[in-house]
Amino acid sequence: MVTATVREWHDEEGWGVLDSPETPGGCWGHFSAIEMDGFGTLSPGQKVDLTWEAPGFLQDGYDYRAVSIVPQPS
Repeated sequence: MVTATVREWHDEEGWGVLDSPETPGGCWGHFSAIEMDGFGTLSPGQKVDLTWEAPGFLQDGYDYRAVSIVPQPS
């Protein structure tokens, strides 16, 4: 697990991009990976704990895909 920053998030489409030194170029994230009660959404600039994988193929243009996204307390 690493700390990442939300670069962009698209509520209407349910996905976004998270940045960390361990995921150069960005990590694709889906709302289903967000670990929170209710509707999972994130905001640009928000810090999260990220567990990721490199699936060996591009996920919507990204080398990395989020497995678990845990929003950090603000």
